[in-house]
Amino acid sequence: MRPEPGDLLRIDGRASVQFAGDRALTFRVVSVCDRPTYAGWVWLTGYVLNRRGNATTKREIYVQLAGLRRVTSTPAASRSRVTRPYASRNDQGDGRAARDRSGLRARADAR
Repeated sequence: MRPEPGDLLRIDGRASVQFAGDRALTFRVVSVCDRPTYAGWVWLTGYVLNRRGNATTKREIYVQLAGLRRVTSTPAASRSRVTRPYASRNDQGDGRAARDRSGLRARADAR
């Protein structure tokens, strides 16, 4: 199997002894290096993913192609928080109060 950018892989002892046992990791491939290496080995650049599917560390790893395994189910990615401007009571849903900040002024005047 030749990995491509975007692939999600399970890297464990089959890919390299340095990832055996509890040192196994889930890896999102960013790039595959075209440098000449030993036959059957490849340099991969990508991100280590935690159990939630969030990237924790960017790494470059040297692994055996024969030991790479695609992950069939992706880790559950956590939802990113969306920040929104303060909505006041006089905001009618058209965003006018948020744009002109009248809601913020009204709140400050109430103090």
